[in-house]
Amino acid sequence: MPIAVDIDVMLAKRKMSVGELADRVGITPANLAVLKNGRAKAVRFSTLAALCEVLECQPGDLLRWEAEDGADG
Repeated sequence: MPIAVDIDVMLAKRKMSVGELADRVGITPANLAVLKNGRAKAVRFSTLAALCEVLECQPGDLLRWEAEDGADG
C-alpha cells in the first residue's frame, strides 16, 4: 500500500495511548488499530479531522505517500 500511516509517531510525540486516543476521537480501539497499522481501506474525513484535532496536527502528519517497489508491476 503506497499510503503510510504515522499515527504511532504522533501518539509517541503526544505521549498518548491508543486507548486514550480512541476514547477522545470516538472510535473503538480495534478500529483505531486497523487504521494505525495501515490495514484500513478508507478513512472518513470526519475521523481524520477528529484525529487531527485531538493530536493537534495536520493530515499530512498522519498520512504520507510512499512509492511502491517496481517489482510488482
